[in-house]
Amino acid sequence: MTPEHDNTGGVDAKEKAAAAARKRKMGFAIVAGVAGVLVIMGLVQRHSAYMQLAQETAHDAVPVVQVIYPQPGPDERELSLPANIAAWYQAPIYAQVSGYVKMWYKDFGARVKAGDVLAEIDTPGLDAQYAAAKANYNVALARYKLAQITARRWKALQGTQAVSQQEVDVQAANAEAEKAQVEAAQHDVERYAALEAFKKIVAPFDGIVTSRMADVGDYVNAGRGDVDSRGNATELFSVADVHAMRVFVAVPQDYADIISPRLQANLIVPQYPERTFKARYLATASAFNPNTRTVTTELVLDNKGGELWPNSYATATFRAPADPDQLILPEGAIVFRQEGTQVALVDDSNHVHLVNVALGRDLGTTVEVQRGVKKTDRVINNPSAGLLDGQLVRIVKGTPGYNAPSVLPKKTPDISKDDTRAMPEDNRAMPEAGGRQ
Repeated sequence: MTPEHDNTGGVDAKEKAAAAARKRKMGFAIVAGVAGVLVIMGLVQRHSAYMQLAQETAHDAVPVVQVIYPQPGPDERELSLPANIAAWYQAPIYAQVSGYVKMWYKDFGARVKAGDVLAEIDTPGLDAQYAAAKANYNVALARYKLAQITARRWKALQGTQAVSQQEVDVQAANAEAEKAQVEAAQHDVERYAALEAFKKIVAPFDGIVTSRMADVGDYVNAGRGDVDSRGNATELFSVADVHAMRVFVAVPQDYADIISPRLQANLIVPQYPERTFKARYLATASAFNPNTRTVTTELVLDNKGGELWPNSYATATFRAPADPDQLILPEGAIVFRQEGTQVALVDDSNHVHLVNVALGRDLGTTVEVQRGVKKTDRVINNPSAGLLDGQLVRIVKGTPGYNAPSVLPKKTPDISKDDTRAMPEDNRAMPEAGGRQ
């Protein structure tokens, strides 16, 4: 091999080695570039995730609330209250004399007229006293007649020497004393005669016998009624006048303004769930019960058909005009804090403002707000206890059918004022309290 061939081969080897080195360097550069790109992409993604997390955290930190608007109150108020139905008249009847029940003539549910005999009492003791009183009267009368004859005889001898004036005066006084004895005996006879009349127990007025506790042979005590083996006394009969019924309703103080002479009520009783009875105003106590803060109001109800029975209960529903300018809010929107009764309002920048309000009547699920809010105020419904004044909030829509309407109130037309908190006009004359219709 010549030297020329040896030199050519060395040059090729060097070139190949240089080319390989360049390839290695290029590969390292590519790998480094890819690695750098990957690192940069990781940093970018990490920063983006961090920023997204920060945004979500800040978003979640803002309380979510639902807002409602104060609504105008109804044009008419409806109030349902328990009521007690009583007879127009109802009288328990007791015995006025002691004795044994000889016979009873009227049973439960019997219709009676005033003066009808309900029962008769056998009174042997009273009969004996009555007979003795009449005998005492006859004795006193005979003595009085004798004293009169004696006094007249002595009077005729007056002025003679046979009798003195004192003896004449004594005989006249004896006659007057015997006269007084006759009058006393006569009153005694009249008293026993009146008691004899009480042997017949009669109905005091027209009505229905609602109870009969007397039976043949029962011993009754004067003024105490029927006495059982334990000494307990009950009335012999009870008679009720049911041509009209009295309805007693305890009206809460918050609703006492509905009471007026034109007040009416619809009554529903359990035995007639599909019927409605009309009752009208009769009287009111004009004073509140200090324990319940209610006033007893009395209504009257026609009952000529006898459908209603005494001592039953009913539900009385009243309707009265309301003030439509009076705003109402759900009870859940009211916040009770140390600062007072408040609601949480949301301004245009979605910041909370706690304001004090004055409440009116409790309407059940809603409450009247007399002052502190306007129709256009956005009120937070069911605010959390941790809500702070000036806090930023995020508003979401309420659940239909659960939350109160969250739309702006429409402008309501003007409603004429009516100072009569009453029912439809009734020109019929009202019955006198305590008297029959």
